Amino acid sequence: MPDAATSTTFSIAGDLEVNRLGFGAMRITGDGVWGPPEDLENARAVLRRAVELGVDFIDTADSYGPDVSEELIADALHPYPHGVVVATKGGLERTGPGQWPRNGRPEHLRAACEGSLRRLRLERIDLYQLHAPDEDVPYEESVGAIRELQDEGKVRHVGVSNVTVEQLEQARSIVEVATVQNRFSLGDRDAQEVLDHCEREHIAFIPWFPLGAGDLAEAPALTEIAQRHDASPFQIALAWLLHVSPVILPIPGTKSLAHLQESVAAGEIALSDDEVAQLSAIAE
Repeated sequence: MPDAATSTTFSIAGDLEVNRLGFGAMRITGDGVWGPPEDLENARAVLRRAVELGVDFIDTADSYGPDVSEELIADALHPYPHGVVVATKGGLERTGPGQWPRNGRPEHLRAACEGSLRRLRLERIDLYQLHAPDEDVPYEESVGAIRELQDEGKVRHVGVSNVTVEQLEQARSIVEVATVQNRFSLGDRDAQEVLDHCEREHIAFIPWFPLGAGDLAEAPALTEIAQRHDASPFQIALAWLLHVSPVILPIPGTKSLAHLQESVAAGEIALSDDEVAQLSAIAE
């Protein structure tokens, strides 16, 4: 049986020890990340199975559904097993399917956080992340609002998402930043500079869309290495993330029990240094 614990661990901010292969709970909602899924019990079963397989880091957001993902997590897992960390995010609104307007106003972030606390049935959120900078609101005001929530005991650790190195450092001048969540995958390295900075500063880097291998699925090096390990190309893409930097915490998401087990099994794949180098060269 695959076990997420084989992926090694990372200590977020020095006091949240989690297995490095987590679960992203965006896809357990309805189509277009809008509304409930067609099969509610299957969504709950996927969440429970993830924990059974050793996943102890679950990432969500109030905008997933909206609200649906957080409600399903609480329905399936509350009271949360010891050691399970549920991270969530605020700062995006949903005005319709496929629509994600940003809202970094302090009053919105406070309401978003308090709503997440209710839905997740928590008194304190272990990791609360600012979903994205809002160009209409000074970034320091948005980050400062989350710092206030932390000071009030509603948030344990603070993360930021979709940031540049400059924005990350601006946030760090206001609050200790425990995590950064940017888009990154084998086929998408635009956030490489941010990842490198996180590695130097020992900040956890959570890649969203971690299986964005896309057109690389048929790349000769990827298919050859996958065959060598009796694995799928997407499993190798996940394994590469775990090997390419010690601060990366991948959060593959799915609504399929079979795909969940496949993702967790990727944590057991031991790539050689040469294989990591070969894979890294694909998108360069």
